[in-house]
Amino acid sequence: MSSINTIIEAKAHVYGDHIDTDRIIPGKYTKTLDLSTLANHVLEDLDPNFNKIVQKGDILIAGINFGCGSSREQAPLALKQSGISVVIAEDFARIFFRNAINIGLPVLEIGKHTIQKGAKIAVNLKEGTVTDITANKIYTATKLPDIMIAILNEGGLVPYLNKNGNYTL
Repeated sequence: MSSINTIIEAKAHVYGDHIDTDRIIPGKYTKTLDLSTLANHVLEDLDPNFNKIVQKGDILIAGINFGCGSSREQAPLALKQSGISVVIAEDFARIFFRNAINIGLPVLEIGKHTIQKGAKIAVNLKEGTVTDITANKIYTATKLPDIMIAILNEGGLVPYLNKNGNYTL
């Protein structure tokens, strides 16, 4: 069992609206199965220094329509492999949201926010709250259903189904 932290406290990396999967991981890198290669190139067209400044456990925060574009699973995989512990956005492209849960990367929608780059953030996945510790402001997220928390706790959909006897490779 992988078991996610239901309370995550870390530094925020904040980006804008309509960040598509090609911005998350450029298509030229999606032909590899090497997750470290994906992590080394995550967000490089948006923020060339991202892979140098991201720390294990950091939080990615964005605006509207995060993860739009193609349905490639490499986008959430690259973010997770880079060390991002949770992605928070005003809203997500539904296929990105689903892919993230399926690979074990927590995602929360908080609506309009004023979180700034470098802010210290606390996320409570079970309660569905995001606290901007730096600005002393609490956001209520769309709460994840218990089944999604269970999937995240197992490290993704396949491990969850394997554990519960519903799936075998």
